[in-house]
Amino acid sequence: MKEVRTEININAPAEKVWKILTNFKDYHNWNPFLRWLTGKVAVNNKIAVRIAPPGANAMTFNPTVLKFDRNKEFRWLGHLLFPGLFDGEHIFELTDNGNGTTSFVHREQFRGILIPLFSKKLDVNTRQGFELMNEKLKEQAERQ
Repeated sequence: MKEVRTEININAPAEKVWKILTNFKDYHNWNPFLRWLTGKVAVNNKIAVRIAPPGANAMTFNPTVLKFDRNKEFRWLGHLLFPGLFDGEHIFELTDNGNGTTSFVHREQFRGILIPLFSKKLDVNTRQGFELMNEKLKEQAERQ
């Protein structure tokens, strides 16, 4: 298993951050990493997601929603071709710090036989994409 994990503190309440994070129709206006997300976001439903890591090819895939807990957590599991080859569990976690700020954790756990082949791209391109998205989410939440 390999994990890419990023975190940022946002000077806005979790409800506000969640509202921006789950306004999928607006992603194209602010989100440099997740260019779009479509489908009914509910546990066990398949959605369509387009990611665009910096310095790497954009990719569209159809993960299954694992958790959608308002103002707290959103996660999905996607596969490249078939399970066990290259699987990614993408996770967004929001923690209300009780002082009007939110800790936002953006991470992904990767499993599968192809992970060693993509390790460097995950460490560089994927991490940069997460960090760019985090910064833009922070800007959106703190500006509105």
